[in-house]
Amino acid sequence: MSLSLRDQLLKAGLVNQKQAKQVSKDKQKQQRLVHKGQVEADDSQARLAQEAQAEKVKRDQELNRQQQEKVEQKARAAQIKQLIEVSRLPKLTTEDYYNFVDDKKVKRLSVNTLMRNKLSSGSLAIVHHAGGYEVIPREAALKIQERDPRRIVQLNTPTEAPDEDDPYAAYQIPDDLMW
Repeated sequence: MSLSLRDQLLKAGLVNQKQAKQVSKDKQKQQRLVHKGQVEADDSQARLAQEAQAEKVKRDQELNRQQQEKVEQKARAAQIKQLIEVSRLPKLTTEDYYNFVDDKKVKRLSVNTLMRNKLSSGSLAIVHHAGGYEVIPREAALKIQERDPRRIVQLNTPTEAPDEDDPYAAYQIPDDLMW
């Protein structure tokens, strides 16, 4: 029969009888205290499990936050799409074009004289929509700008009344100048 570790250590002479009894007494005392609940047992496993649970909760919260951001982004995109489709002006096919800059490129839209004046004065705006451009009223453009400023291609600020002390007030700008 094999001897216990205690008996083997005694037989080898590494510990004496007194040390062996002291270790067994300490062990029994520890078990008794754990049984009574006065001393907590080694809870490293429980602590590791608790840390893992906390990490999982943190990871789940991060994933939920990311999903919530995606949902909000889709909702904003749907609101923008609806605003544009409801308030856009009909496309015209005229020989008169309004030129504007988008991404360092000059683009143009077919417009009439009234639309040109309103675009220049800031009453109308140009926005990106479905791979093209749409002309919408200023109020709708401001709502879109709150949700996604990148969709606004051109939104001029309304022109103010000229200053009274403007030295060039007497000179009129010709109406036939277009770029």
